[in-house]
Amino acid sequence: MKKSNETDYLNETIALLEYRQKQELRILKEQFEVTYDSLKPLNIIKRVYSEMTTSPDLKGNLVSNVIGMATGYITKKVIVRSSHNPFKRLLGNVLQFVITNIVTKHTDTGKPAELLE
Repeated sequence: MKKSNETDYLNETIALLEYRQKQELRILKEQFEVTYDSLKPLNIIKRVYSEMTTSPDLKGNLVSNVIGMATGYITKKVIVRSSHNPFKRLLGNVLQFVITNIVTKHTDTGKPAELLE
């Protein structure tokens, strides 16, 4: 009698381990599919785009950068106009760079203009 109990116990343990192995293999395959889908280039691009469009910090930085670049470009156009003088063009490029950086660093879209100073 003792041998049959031990044999039954071993058979039950083997059956449980086989069931557990099947379940873990199924979970592993599912995880592989999820990982494979997330590493596709199109899905990576979609994820990055959605993060960029939903992040308030990036939206604020984007607006700030656009304002800074536009201000620098307009300043350059006002200073240089259609001059062919290399010194004036160089000065316009330097001014565009400086003004773009200043405006970009000091533009905060959440604050009124009088608080920026």
